[in-house]
Amino acid sequence: MGRRLGAVRRGAAVTTTVGHAVMATLRAYGVDTVFGIPGTHNLELYRPLAELGIRPVTTRHEQGAGYAADGWSQRTGLPGVVVTTSGPGLLNALSAAGTAFAESRPMILIAPGPERGREFADAGTLHETKDQLGAASAIVERAVRAQSPAEAVEAVHDAFALFATGRPRPVYLELPLDLLAEDAGLPDDALVARESAPRPAIDGGLVAAAAALLREAADPVILAGGGSRGACEELRALAERLGAPVVTTLNAKGVLDERHELSLGANLRLAAARDRARDADVLLVVGSKLGEAELWVDRLEARGRVIRVDVLESQLQRNQQAELGIVGDARAVLAVLAAELGEGQPRDAAAGVAATLERVRAESFELSAENTAIAEAIAAALPAEAIVATDSSQIAYWGLVNALRASEPGTALYMATYATLGYGLPAALGARVASPERPTFAVVGDGALMFSVQELMTIVEQRLDVTVIVVDNGGYAEIKQNELDAGIAPVGVDLAQPDWARLADAFGGTGRRVADAAGLGEAVDAALAAGGLQLIHIEQAAFDAGPRTADDAKEQG
Repeated sequence: MGRRLGAVRRGAAVTTTVGHAVMATLRAYGVDTVFGIPGTHNLELYRPLAELGIRPVTTRHEQGAGYAADGWSQRTGLPGVVVTTSGPGLLNALSAAGTAFAESRPMILIAPGPERGREFADAGTLHETKDQLGAASAIVERAVRAQSPAEAVEAVHDAFALFATGRPRPVYLELPLDLLAEDAGLPDDALVARESAPRPAIDGGLVAAAAALLREAADPVILAGGGSRGACEELRALAERLGAPVVTTLNAKGVLDERHELSLGANLRLAAARDRARDADVLLVVGSKLGEAELWVDRLEARGRVIRVDVLESQLQRNQQAELGIVGDARAVLAVLAAELGEGQPRDAAAGVAATLERVRAESFELSAENTAIAEAIAAALPAEAIVATDSSQIAYWGLVNALRASEPGTALYMATYATLGYGLPAALGARVASPERPTFAVVGDGALMFSVQELMTIVEQRLDVTVIVVDNGGYAEIKQNELDAGIAPVGVDLAQPDWARLADAFGGTGRRVADAAGLGEAVDAALAAGGLQLIHIEQAAFDAGPRTADDAKEQG
């Protein structure tokens, strides 16, 4: 008899472990890559990977594994899977789980836990943690400590059911150490992927009422959030039928091609675009909680009639009262809504959209001319099909997320709500693993890059083509300004810098320094041609980005 995948031979017997059963179930759902670091306690999760055809990506820190898994997930549509060891390994990854929770993204974290009956033992065992399950439970949507092989596999099925029918958020699965290597004793069909349960029927009466409001609207606007990411075609068709401008949150960036004549981009944080949504006579909100982190104000306070579409009823009145709330998957609801509207003459909104975008750009320059000018230079240098991951750096939120024009979701990777440092580099790494045919960039500040600089080695080891553009403003410039505004003499914010180009060389990549927009374009072209790890260093104070204000840009053509 041939040896079963992931099996362990014990004498004459052949058994399939619980670790194998869990990983085989993940593989059945299409997961072919996991991120993490092997450790003493999680070896049974790594044992079957080669035989199952699952690629392990070993990062240099578990937090990086989580962010890389998130980048991979945004490219594949599957949950990113993070495998850590117990105790410190899991705790290192929980910041990434917090990101996935705040941004409503699917993620599965798997870690060993204390043996059954040894919980809270306080006996000084390796990696002992007071309450590992409790720590994860405080961060993720659902945390499960399996007590049997069947419970372990069922937890994986339950996670995919949650992602398919509810709000996608991270799930943690804890496998007691004595359970991991146990013979699973499960039938083969227990590990087969299951069809997701059908969603509840969409309320036809509410759809008809929403269609009537939109049909009669003189100035409708669509506001799309992360819940609309799977409804690109339906959203575009509805916007074109209505002639309605579309503004998105950063988590929905690219759900409508940002070069489309109706796209106001992911500029909800800027008053010109936000006010356009606020002042609509009918505002259709699709899959967004309208949180302060996306708005940059406490509440939108829409002045017109509001229709909301969300997969969860609990979200329909959150942060903004709605006249009509429709529970359902965005793709299905928008398709039914368009059919209910039928044929009609769309409004001509293109000129108004263009004028609003001009005001958006001018506002961006008013908020930070230096970062906006550099961001526009970076955006102009990148290929149109690039995947760009960034960080909670000034170059991102003051400029790049406005300047980039995304043509589809999952090409501009960011985390607007959790707003962490250290995300951009590993997220780019994960995205490149998922989409090796797409040019991939991480654009981050110098302070942010130091949070995950060790993942430069992961890029080299995994033989990935990733270009890192580091915009060096000398430290934590935003916090420095916060201190000055609060009357505090700057403290802890002016940071010593490495020689960034030589640092990339030391990791086995190639480092370059650029001083102007022309040099940046040449450096990007050279990086793409060379492949591997590439780093482009921009010293912000010395960089000549060309036009520094919207008016200057007009004068220079």
